[in-house]
Amino acid sequence: MAKHLSPKPRLKKASPKRSGKAGLPAGALVHLGEKKIERAAITLIAYDGTAVEETRFADLAACQAWTPGREKLWLNVHGLHEPEVLQEIGRRFQLHPLVLEDILNTDQRPKVDDYGNYLYLVARVFDYDPASLAVSSEQVSFVIGENFVLSFQERPTGNFDPVREWLRSDRGRIRQLGTDYLAYALLDLVVDRYFTILEQIGDRAEELEEELMRDPGTAQLETLHQLKRETLNLRRAIWPLREVVNSLVRNEQRFFKPDTLLYLRDIYDHTVHLIESLEAIRDLIAGMLDIYLSSISNRVNKEVRALTVIALVFMPTTLISGIFGMNFKVMPLLDDASGFIYAIMLMLGVATTLGLIFWRRRWLG
Repeated sequence: MAKHLSPKPRLKKASPKRSGKAGLPAGALVHLGEKKIERAAITLIAYDGTAVEETRFADLAACQAWTPGREKLWLNVHGLHEPEVLQEIGRRFQLHPLVLEDILNTDQRPKVDDYGNYLYLVARVFDYDPASLAVSSEQVSFVIGENFVLSFQERPTGNFDPVREWLRSDRGRIRQLGTDYLAYALLDLVVDRYFTILEQIGDRAEELEEELMRDPGTAQLETLHQLKRETLNLRRAIWPLREVVNSLVRNEQRFFKPDTLLYLRDIYDHTVHLIESLEAIRDLIAGMLDIYLSSISNRVNKEVRALTVIALVFMPTTLISGIFGMNFKVMPLLDDASGFIYAIMLMLGVATTLGLIFWRRRWLG
């Protein structure tokens, strides 16, 4: 059977360099991060309990000329590398310059800030590539107001498509409830994505454990360290996200209605479950590292024992041949015609006896 070789882990790219903003005033709109699409795409869904209007803005001028026609709004932006787009959105919705600055900085940790008339919330969405074992992440920012939700993504991922379909088909109560429920639905999709990533990493970790038990090697060790790094990145995103959801559940900002708070508590339970699952995977990876080190140590011990057995088997024969090789004129069997045969048989007999002793003690396996 061919040996399963794990793919070589891919090195992660460095975080965005904050030195690009050195010397600039607070609130300066400078994009920090990777440009993941060619042009920013702006889509708007305006809805109420009876209808939905979906608009895709071709350029910034079309966005400037837009006027609201429905009570509730969901504006989504793909691509954060055009500060003028963020500036126009900030003007229309009266966003603080620090909010726009944080949206453009794609290396934010999950957090929630209260700006009086709206909440600014940051989360991270992860994707897992089974071929390279790499976990990539992108920043997702939300601005939650009384009758609007703004979402900002680095690139189109399709993660929010289910919510769009719910609005179009009027599934559930999403049209009848306020934009706070819309914000819950978007955040719930982000949290559900973590379950998918953890399940994939957990399955790969279990496969790796079987490989380590069967035939540990350097390829498995590289994969093990890759999984360890990726779970650490997930941990850095999930733990702050739990605090964010906990802050929303406490509803100190009074942005969420009592009915929506029940759903937010469910998200909080999911984050706790995520943390427990993640810690279980990290413990499994730590245990696999111990298994690898123990297996390598056991293999070295077996090799050293095999060499020791070989040395012990041939040591008496070396002693016998050394004795008969001494330069004495008078020695037993030296003048005997069969002396050479006797010496060889003696050496073979001693070696065979030692070999049988080692075999019975299972030192040769």
